[in-house]
Amino acid sequence: MMLMAYLSYMMAELFYLSGILTVFFCGIVMSHYTWHNVTESSRVTTKHAFATLSFVAETFIFLYVGMDALDIEKWRFVSNSPGTSVAVSSVLLALVLAGRAAFVFPLSFLSNLAKKNPNERISFRQQVIIWWAGLMRGAVSMALAYNKFTSSGHTHLRDNAIMITSTITVVLFSTVVFGFLTKPLIRLLLPHPKHTSMVFSDQNAPKSVTFPLLEGGQDSEGDLMVPDIGRPSSLRSLWTTPAHTVHYYWRKFDDAFMRPVFGGRGFVPFVPGSPTERSVRQL
Repeated sequence: MMLMAYLSYMMAELFYLSGILTVFFCGIVMSHYTWHNVTESSRVTTKHAFATLSFVAETFIFLYVGMDALDIEKWRFVSNSPGTSVAVSSVLLALVLAGRAAFVFPLSFLSNLAKKNPNERISFRQQVIIWWAGLMRGAVSMALAYNKFTSSGHTHLRDNAIMITSTITVVLFSTVVFGFLTKPLIRLLLPHPKHTSMVFSDQNAPKSVTFPLLEGGQDSEGDLMVPDIGRPSSLRSLWTTPAHTVHYYWRKFDDAFMRPVFGGRGFVPFVPGSPTERSVRQL
């Protein structure tokens, strides 16, 4: 799994594509197919290994941002014009706020139009939480700024130094301020957090909530139980219920071509130590 993720990243970098998005979708694909082709012990080992690597990487991210915050070389170029640095940082922060709002609120509005059940719609308070929580910038922004405005980590141009220091300011301000106020904002706008957890455990909840897009239920024999989505009858159904319609066609293609070749829940052979084999032995 590690080598496949690294291979996808290297291929993306070779063709000048986004390595981060490539690894992200590689993880989605591996969780849908590869995860069901390994033994239970391999799953436990992989889970703990990736959790440990994630914790170490997160530690290095904050260490990297903290070291860049005190990089004297970059701040020396902007020491003669602190007003310019503050102005650029304010403009960047305002653009981040506006850009995030331009994505969250219109897309939430379009999502609510396609949902008939009011309980499935994203409320305005929830949209505010999504907008606010996504404003925190991190080491990715720092890496992009250094890749664009430096050469081997150094710069001797004042404009480039201003862009780097402004990026550092936005990262630190958004991480500290927005991160610190996220939990109080959730308590203020969503005063009943237990209700959200009950929605996913309720058996009478809508199928779009209880059934994920790529995963279905599984009975005691290990056979796949596909939710009763219903076949779309016209283009109108594609507009009114796009999630159910796309799910229907994807399930047909996945069951007919992808799962028989790459494996997956309900299609994998008996793997020693796997939950599928144990359930069959019990029968």
